[in-house]
Amino acid sequence: MQRYIRDALDACRPGPIQLISVCAGQGHDVIGALADHPRAGDARARLVELDAVNVAHAQATAPAGVDVVCADASDTRAYDGAVPAEIVLANGVFGNISDADIQHAINVLPSLCAPDATVLWTRHRRPPDVTPQIRAWFTAAGFDEVAFEGPEGFIFGVGVHRLARDPDPFVPGVKLFAFVGSDQTWPSPTEPA
Repeated sequence: MQRYIRDALDACRPGPIQLISVCAGQGHDVIGALADHPRAGDARARLVELDAVNVAHAQATAPAGVDVVCADASDTRAYDGAVPAEIVLANGVFGNISDADIQHAINVLPSLCAPDATVLWTRHRRPPDVTPQIRAWFTAAGFDEVAFEGPEGFIFGVGVHRLARDPDPFVPGVKLFAFVGSDQTWPSPTEPA
């Protein structure tokens, strides 16, 4: 993931770079990618995480320009003042929400994006592998695929998409998704609930 974040930083126009991370955890991806990147001084990041322990860890390691907030990442109010963003991260989110909410969140992402923004996301590829559908939802929402890495035998897929249309207006208070926990703990479609 850090390589893709660094590539996205490299692709940004000169000047300030706004970055947001949805469900940022301890922020290792963003903090690690910025550590020695030549554009780190241009980056302004907001890492949104609800777990206070993760927030404290990220705050202790975050460099200047990285704001770590303890807030509900599923509510667009958490990004007010940090959007539109040139880089949007949704790592570890899509395996913890329903398929309908994945599609809804993707449809809302253009309201968090700057023109030509890059969105990076992850999703496990366990059966049923939803990554092909996620990629199609990004296309339908007006994004072009830059990269998808999910080699056979590797459990996670990493997607990179670029907004290929005008962004939508930002609307605070929109619910992006309901966090339901890992879908690997949900009953199988063939098993009774």
